This record gives sequence, structure tokens and C-alpha cells, in this order.
Amino acid sequence: MSKFNNKTVVITGGNSGMGLSTAQHFLAEGADVYITGRSADKLKQAAGHLGNDPKLKTVLSDISDIKTLDALVTAIADSGKKVDVLFLNAGVALFAPIEQTTEDVYDAMFDTNVKGLFFTLQKLIPHLADGASVVLNSSVVSNGAMANASVYAATKAAVTALGRVAANELAAKNIRVNVVSPGPIDTPIFDKAGFPEEAKAQFKTTIQAAIPVGRMGRAEEVARAVAYLSSPEAAFITGADLLVDGGIGLRR
Repeated sequence: MSKFNNKTVVITGGNSGMGLSTAQHFLAEGADVYITGRSADKLKQAAGHLGNDPKLKTVLSDISDIKTLDALVTAIADSGKKVDVLFLNAGVALFAPIEQTTEDVYDAMFDTNVKGLFFTLQKLIPHLADGASVVLNSSVVSNGAMANASVYAATKAAVTALGRVAANELAAKNIRVNVVSPGPIDTPIFDKAGFPEEAKAQFKTTIQAAIPVGRMGRAEEVARAVAYLSSPEAAFITGADLLVDGGIGLRR
């Protein structure tokens, strides 16, 4: 029997990329999975991609808008189940030099990556099961100095710090909190980052050459890391930051 059979898993930003792959992984392991997204159409597409699995529930919720978090909390409360795994994955990435970064860009990233993540965690703590696992999605850039990523890196550094504090605070509730820090993962986030097509292709070529293992990561590799941190095999791990970066952190 799968270690996640009939466990309840919540994934924010589960309609694409790493979130979608993680949902697929946990569904294959027999879990009941809730995914959130801010677009009803994209949630519908995600459900179709996942075979309209009856163990999948979609919740329309934009974590950058605190009021919409109530829909997720209500869905969990109404299920009568506690959450065994919470993957706080939703995030946005926009890149620009410091001199060209607007207040709107700054607010968009901090509202989603930090504020939204923080209050999602806060509101779901009462609904976490005894022995639950929380995994926060940060980034290898949180400890680096990547040009044009000042605000994004700052938000992810905040996520990593929050993970450490949450691990300390929630240990008394028998809840483990860890961070996963992906390196360059080939997901649709690159399509949303504001790069022109030529610049996007050049960025991927340049970044791939810098990765010791010689390729970009795949979303399912992050999913497996999240599953490991949430499994009984990781029962003595909390407050950790697991790099899933192909070794690029070695060259920061």
C-alpha cells in the first residue's frame, strides 16, 4: 500500500508546472489532492490533464488576495478531514534590473510569494493533521546574486527564513516544515516572466551551460523531492532546505 494512500494533500498553485506535477505524483500514490489556482479555466485544464481523477478537488483561490483564501479553508473544513501534506507552491517570477523594477512588479511578487504564502499557512495550521508535513517552495536564487532577480530573490529568501521559523514553532504540534529550493526547472513560469522569445531561448541556453549536470530540471523531480520530505522516511527532518538544482548552487 502506498505511504500516501487516502492522505489529504493541499497544493497551492497546483494548476501548472511544479504544482501540477506534484499533484500528479500524489494522486498516483493514492492521496486525496486539493489544488488551488486563480483561473477557473486553468484549473479545469489541470483537472483534465490529471484525468479528471475523482480524488482531485480544485479550488479557485488567488493567494495574493487574502480574502480568497477562505474558499480553500472552507473546502478543507467541509471535507471533515485534516491536511497531511501542505505544499505551499504558488509563486510568481518577474525579472528586471533594480533600476527598472516598478512598484507594481515589487508588490505582485511580495503579495504572492511572501504575504500569500504566509497567510495560507496561518489559516491552515488549525486544519493540519497530527504529524503533518509542510513544504515551502523557495528557490536556489534565495542565496545567490542573480542579476535582474533582486525582488524575486528577496521574496524567496523570505520564504526560506519563514520555513525555518515555522519548523521551530510548529514542532510542538508534531508538524514538520521543510523548504525545497529548485534551481532552473523547465516549467511554464518562463513563459510568464516577461522574456521575449529570443531572450527566453538565450536564457535557457546560458543557464543550462552553467548547471553541473548539464541540463535544466524537470517538474517531476521537484515533485519527488516534496514527496520525500513529506514521507515517513523523512520523519526526523524538519527545518531543512533541500536543493533540487542540478548542482548550480555550487557555482553561485
